[in-house]
Amino acid sequence: MAKFKPRKERKYGKGSRRCRRCGCYGPLVRILDLYLCRQCFREVAPKLGFKKYN
Repeated sequence: MAKFKPRKERKYGKGSRRCRRCGCYGPLVRILDLYLCRQCFREVAPKLGFKKYN
């Protein structure tokens, strides 16, 4: 079995921030220190008080 190398700790960029809900490193909504990916934000936004105007 191959040796496992632990993840390098990132200080900046995409790899340094992850979604608090699902853990993905993709596009994050960082307003108000939410740190949710956009998919999770769309699911949780009405509970947080955000609403669509269109």
